[in-house]
Amino acid sequence: MQAFTRHTGIAAPLDRPNVDTDAIIPKQFLKSIKRSGFGPNAFDDWRYLDAGGPEIDNAGRRLNADFILNQSPYDQATILLARENFGCGSSREHAVWALDDFGFRAVIAPSFADIFYNNSFKNGLLPIILDADIVDALFKRTAANPGLQLSIDLEAQTVSCEGEIIASFEIDEFRKHCMLHGLDDIGLTLQYADEIKAYEDKRKQSAPWLFQKA
Repeated sequence: MQAFTRHTGIAAPLDRPNVDTDAIIPKQFLKSIKRSGFGPNAFDDWRYLDAGGPEIDNAGRRLNADFILNQSPYDQATILLARENFGCGSSREHAVWALDDFGFRAVIAPSFADIFYNNSFKNGLLPIILDADIVDALFKRTAANPGLQLSIDLEAQTVSCEGEIIASFEIDEFRKHCMLHGLDDIGLTLQYADEIKAYEDKRKQSAPWLFQKA
């Protein structure tokens, strides 16, 4: 997965609590497990005025002009500002894939649903938990300054705006290490590829019958 060290980008304010995974990527798009191509259908029911599906060309669909991510400059946002309990609902990992494919590198909210929170780290999307009053202040700041950019420094664990540190955030050290080095579960395992191969070779010598083809 893509490493996360420092990132600066436009913050899009999605001012709705309890945004569930079906809103992030509706169920009809879950047939694919490719991890890519879901960006155009992120928040599908809110972005478009007509029904969508995996077989429908989005180029011919009508956009909902009132939805924040259809408005400039938020259609180029890479940081999502959200309210409490973001990512609730079903456990679909596709929700994280859709946000990543849209272009988001981080989501800032007062709280996240546990499974979505865990899935985010496994896919290189940084979920940042800040106090509700700080998040509320960020919403007000983005409302007053459309296109406001935030800077996130994972090593320092800070969120800044125009050179001013707004807040510090907590993160598990192991997850921080994985994000900084772009290591998902497969990447972590591959770090021990030589040891795994050595064990398999030894096992083939000590128990060859386990490796015989039927």
